[in-house]
Amino acid sequence: MRREILMQVLNEETKVAVLEDGQLVEIYAERDIHQRVVGNIYKGVVRNVLPGMQAAFVDIGLEKNAFLYVMDVAPQSKTEWDAKDRPNKLVMPNIRDLVKEGQEIVVQIVKEPVGTKGARITAQLTIPGRWLVLMPTVDYVAISRRILNEPERIRLKDIAQSLKPEGMGLIVRTVAEGAQTEELERDVAQLLKIWEGIVGKQNKSAAPALIHEDLELYQRILRDIFSDEVIRLFVNSRAVHDKVMEFVDMMEPRLKGKVYVNNIAELFDRYSVNEELAQALNRKVWLKNGGYLIFDHTEALTAIDVNTGKYVGSTNLADTVLKTNLEAAREIARQLKLRNVGGIIIIDFIDMQDNDHKNQVLEYLQEEFKKDKVRTHILGITSLGLVEVTRKKVRQSLSSTLEEICPHCNGKGRIMSDTHLLKTAADGVATP
Repeated sequence: MRREILMQVLNEETKVAVLEDGQLVEIYAERDIHQRVVGNIYKGVVRNVLPGMQAAFVDIGLEKNAFLYVMDVAPQSKTEWDAKDRPNKLVMPNIRDLVKEGQEIVVQIVKEPVGTKGARITAQLTIPGRWLVLMPTVDYVAISRRILNEPERIRLKDIAQSLKPEGMGLIVRTVAEGAQTEELERDVAQLLKIWEGIVGKQNKSAAPALIHEDLELYQRILRDIFSDEVIRLFVNSRAVHDKVMEFVDMMEPRLKGKVYVNNIAELFDRYSVNEELAQALNRKVWLKNGGYLIFDHTEALTAIDVNTGKYVGSTNLADTVLKTNLEAAREIARQLKLRNVGGIIIIDFIDMQDNDHKNQVLEYLQEEFKKDKVRTHILGITSLGLVEVTRKKVRQSLSSTLEEICPHCNGKGRIMSDTHLLKTAADGVATP
């Protein structure tokens, strides 16, 4: 698989395209370096404690108070056991026992504020580095589930245990597979410096206050995505190239030979990035075989409808339906990643009578989801034949980042018909 990154920084906007075998699979865009707040750490003040919701609202200095769920304060819940030593029920602590109104608390944003909802926050802080993630508030070591080689998992866990700061935790990231002890040691040292700076700012700042801001987009891409799997990274100017090289030299010098200066506008056209980006904002997505998908987004969920469209097949109806659904499964997985869609997703595949065909489509969809680093679960097929999926919300959708709601239709995409307007005008009725 040929993996490439195109990076464009222009004025206040940064765009990064990730391609696999020449096809766009991820797009990142930020118009302002202060627009993104996920990963930022704040010293906040608890404003409201809601026992009925097992949650609290915390003022962290943003427009809306942030939402703090009980399990994000104290994830270590207890389990009650029955007389035969079988797990009976999960017992959660009471939010009132953990936080009080007026209390100052250090929290981190894990989900962007969306619409009328404030940001989702946690008191369990994480500070990501190149190879490791430092967890200052817990005391354990974890290994990325994407590292499948068992001897390598054991090796990395042993190293992480030896490097773990007392009273803190470490997560070994996927990119750390094959990393040497010295590289992990440097990562721990850098993460501890960042943590010391956070603690120092926390002690000096009056709440609510921002005490740690995550890296800019281009730096996060270099930290989280740029690896041996990437064959080339293109940047759009010499100035950007110099900033990238400086960061890569500090992070992983051996990757510097993969960074090139090029005209990103021409590259975006060559790889059809702008065309793919426009399609990722459309409701309708055409499949290569002539079928198409319809994406409908609501506040509660995303619905995807699969249609045969222009594809009529050449064998029989069952074969036509199966081929369309398999092609749709591949494109759905790519579009969900490309559009940054999270939450509940309902997929209405074309009806299949053969159970083997149903299983084949679900298995193929599962395989495609494995390419996505964001956690995605297939919950099964409902009695109506709909496939239920959940995908973790980690950042704003592409539409939220690049588009604004139309002030005339309020996002409905519909306006009053001419017939209705003429009739109401004739009747002397005021129209909305």
